[in-house]
Amino acid sequence: MAALGIPANTIEILRKYKFNAQKKYGQNFLVDPRVLDKVVEAAQLTREDYVLEIGPGIGTLTRYLAERAGGVTAVEIDKNLIPILEETLADCHNTVVLNEDILKVDINGLVAQQNQGKPIKVVANLPYYITTPVIMALLERHVPFKSITVMVQKEVAARMQAGPGTKDYGALSLAVQYYTRPEIVAQVPPNCFIPRPNVDSAVIRLTCHEKPPVVVKDEALLFALIRAAFNQRRKTLANAVGNAPGLPYSKEETADALEKLRLSATVRGEALSLEQFAELADFLGNLY
Repeated sequence: MAALGIPANTIEILRKYKFNAQKKYGQNFLVDPRVLDKVVEAAQLTREDYVLEIGPGIGTLTRYLAERAGGVTAVEIDKNLIPILEETLADCHNTVVLNEDILKVDINGLVAQQNQGKPIKVVANLPYYITTPVIMALLERHVPFKSITVMVQKEVAARMQAGPGTKDYGALSLAVQYYTRPEIVAQVPPNCFIPRPNVDSAVIRLTCHEKPPVVVKDEALLFALIRAAFNQRRKTLANAVGNAPGLPYSKEETADALEKLRLSATVRGEALSLEQFAELADFLGNLY
């Protein structure tokens, strides 16, 4: 099989199958072997690893993964890409392709079936329109994973690493940092893709914590408070929580809790660290 990381070979196979990239699926095919090497190197794959790839496209990255990992399951939503993948991955005997929407797949069941429930590694050139939903699904469903190494929009990678008081800081930052240690490992310009996206990209590796960096009594309450804070980030945290559907705490109760935690009653959520959100969750959780 000709190396798909070379632009001419990617163009040739797309023409062969009369395939046009679909904007609705965010299809941008990676055509730079150096970047492909960086992605695989960042994932630190060995034959002991089982990989879940999301959005394999024409199989460019998939072939790299199959060469280095013990096994790969590649989940592709676009049925028009399946015949291409059947050709490009014909000699990858440790690889399974599923024509599914990753957000509808029982990923925990998949891990149980393909890797006996042992932690996997996730590697992907993620379609940008579903980056956050995919990352949140992997985290919130407690999928057993060692690491997630993904190509994402540069601004999204910055949000995952952001700290309190910055414009990029938000619910995604807190969720990612609660479950993992994020590290941007490469910057990728638009000319590394066909078709070229309108934004810069970055490769980020999220390494799973052995245990969360903060201890909280009610994880669900912690993230309900975080979502409330950033759904209305211009409001004070007390107002945002007091207005949040599904949370029983009034503005006054939240303001009182903040003051008891030595925070201003008028503070906004973007000023609180993960540790402070955990303290607030524990305090409010004791009220009812």
